[in-house]
Amino acid sequence: MNFLTIVFRYTARLLLSCSVFSLSSPIQATPQSKEISILFVGDMVLDDLPGKTIAQGNDPFDHFKSIFAAADIRIGNLECVIATSGRASEKNFTFRAHPRVVPILKKYFDAVSIANNHSGDFGPDAFNEMLSILEQHDLSYFGGGRNLRDAHRPHIIEKNGLRIALLGYDEFMPRSFEANTNKPGVAWSEDEQVIADIRNAKSQLRADIVIPFMHWGWENEKVANQRQRQLARKMIDAGADAVIGGHPHVIQDTETYKGKPIIYSIGNFMMDALDNEAQTLGWAVRLRINQHGVHAWDTRVAKINSEGIPHPLMKKPSPCWNKKGDSIEMCNTLQ
Repeated sequence: MNFLTIVFRYTARLLLSCSVFSLSSPIQATPQSKEISILFVGDMVLDDLPGKTIAQGNDPFDHFKSIFAAADIRIGNLECVIATSGRASEKNFTFRAHPRVVPILKKYFDAVSIANNHSGDFGPDAFNEMLSILEQHDLSYFGGGRNLRDAHRPHIIEKNGLRIALLGYDEFMPRSFEANTNKPGVAWSEDEQVIADIRNAKSQLRADIVIPFMHWGWENEKVANQRQRQLARKMIDAGADAVIGGHPHVIQDTETYKGKPIIYSIGNFMMDALDNEAQTLGWAVRLRINQHGVHAWDTRVAKINSEGIPHPLMKKPSPCWNKKGDSIEMCNTLQ
């Protein structure tokens, strides 16, 4: 890395920390808050068999319909670009879904993270097309944007008197398709910027709850690596109330740090052509939140069939953790 690159990145970060929040509207006082639930699901690739299911007029999310309906807020990782334009990058796997999938996504999700290593599979034109399509359908996204400021801007959801800030970051190496001051792309998880984003979400946007949704770790590893653990703890220290992760394509271990949950990888949720049995299992994680933070969480295990469609593996959620100290062993039995 040469001197000019270092200066540019430092300047971009400095400008970003000052400007991401400057366009926000005045913040109004919120009414008395009460508990809400947020459901997170993992990697969703809608370009092959799940996409064909939608093209045939069927709903690949149907088996989880009641579980989605029971949550106040629903979030997923969109592991493909949605577009008709662009040219495939020179990489082993590239994913591009047809815009027809967006109404189904809108039916089930309040927002999607686009901070992952496949958002740029078909280049900036396809990425910009996806952003426009999502905006046309009023489906919120975070973790990427048309420039650096947009990519790092938290998505704010207000529900039952609570302000929740969602942040998304990609950490897939080699570092690529990263948003810049005048270039579209995803938000990269540079430690100093992540910490600044979290602190600013709390102090400037007055978020009651901040949750980073990470794309990190090593594929097929069932235990989080040291880098994941270090960054997760930094995020909690900076003010995050929970950390949710994905990308390894398998479920990873969990941790409670300073009374706050870190769920390192929730695995896959909707995709076909899976490599092994562990990749066919994912978690639909429900966080139960009040003004004091996350006070409990549980999971529904998703079993993905050969067509890439998830089915609930258990009829009832598996209790994982609450601030009274419940065991998390039931969450780990299917790893």
